[in-house]
Amino acid sequence: MPNNINRRGFIKTTAAAGTLAMAGGLARAAEKKATTPKLGANERINTAIIGIRSQGRNHIAYQTATPGVQIVTLCDIDENLFADRVKLVPGGKPKIETDMRRVFDDKDVDCVVIAMPNHWHALATIWACQAGKDVYVEKPTTYCISEGPKMMAAAKKYNRVVQNGTHLRMQTGREEGIKKLREGLIGDIYMARAFIYNPRKGIGNKADCPAPKGVNYDGWQGPARVRPFNPNRFHYEWHWNWEYGNGEIGNNGPHMNDLLIQGLDKQEILPVKISSHGGRFVWNDQGETPNVQTTNYTYGDGTVATLEISNLHITKEMGTSEGVIFYGSKGHMVINLRGEYQTVIGGKPGPKGAGGGAHRELARNFYDVVKSRKTEDLKAPLKYGHTGAALCHLGNIAYRLGQTIDFDPKTETCPGNDAANALLTRKYRKPYSMPKEV
Repeated sequence: MPNNINRRGFIKTTAAAGTLAMAGGLARAAEKKATTPKLGANERINTAIIGIRSQGRNHIAYQTATPGVQIVTLCDIDENLFADRVKLVPGGKPKIETDMRRVFDDKDVDCVVIAMPNHWHALATIWACQAGKDVYVEKPTTYCISEGPKMMAAAKKYNRVVQNGTHLRMQTGREEGIKKLREGLIGDIYMARAFIYNPRKGIGNKADCPAPKGVNYDGWQGPARVRPFNPNRFHYEWHWNWEYGNGEIGNNGPHMNDLLIQGLDKQEILPVKISSHGGRFVWNDQGETPNVQTTNYTYGDGTVATLEISNLHITKEMGTSEGVIFYGSKGHMVINLRGEYQTVIGGKPGPKGAGGGAHRELARNFYDVVKSRKTEDLKAPLKYGHTGAALCHLGNIAYRLGQTIDFDPKTETCPGNDAANALLTRKYRKPYSMPKEV
């Protein structure tokens, strides 16, 4: 095991001067990186994975499936994970880091994969861009709506390739189904309904306690407010706490919302009116987010869309428990989580297609663009990730306020609604503040 496995201090809360120095160093690194030559077609791409527990563990396989890509660094605030994850990395022993700043400072690292909890996605992406690294960031792209424009600004300013982890965009059946929607197979589309029926169990109730040995809990909290350690607010269970996660709608909702907006051809347009209802039923636990939630979106042209989630039961719509149904003047089409699609035209079965393609193909697309620098070839660029995540956040805002909210897609604000506007962003804990300018 590398000697630096015991190094801790993952972005510890230090003096503001130290943080400013870090930001300046990252910016200078970015300026220097921007002048370096493009990677050659056969040159090895060195990648670091930041966050290696859950999806990060899977990314060890996803990223190395692309020829010419080598994972050179694993980074996490939980040292207990390293012994197992190092064994999964082909081609030798990767470096071990508990501090992402060292990853960003490492000139041997070309790209980073960010598989940290939601509340870290934006800041880590921006810091990586400032350090001159290309980024593959897991979904949801953002923790809150205001972070999306900041991330896109950083990618543009520092000329970085940033791919969002909505891997379902690589499914061949989905691509074929979308093409048929564009060709008018089901006629004029007037409505779409996304659904996620994903049974889970409650998380129960646990007492606050000291963080496990080897875990830098302050670094894990990052921009979130300080709270005592609790297992029900830590590994994976953070999804169900508003401080760090966005509930099921923010966990799997980005996939279905991304499919929904692609099918409706509204990938850069947000709705003008949003309502959301539900609750946390049956379970008497410490989770805060709803386990049943229905969100309605109305667009400026009158098109309506719905996203339904349930963790309490499983049912199927046209043979699938997760997918999107598009309704048109001639019939309807369902595209499921696997990318398979089927249609009903004029009351009779119509064309259908198989799925295929996902994580590894999206990673390959990312590295192809890292080499070519043709960001227009990205299959899941930031702007789509921002819109898909924003739909989730808007649903949660409407749910938490218990009201229908009006939204201006041009300004990405809720006119005249101070309570809703306050939830478009978050209070960042110093020194992990979102910069006014990236």
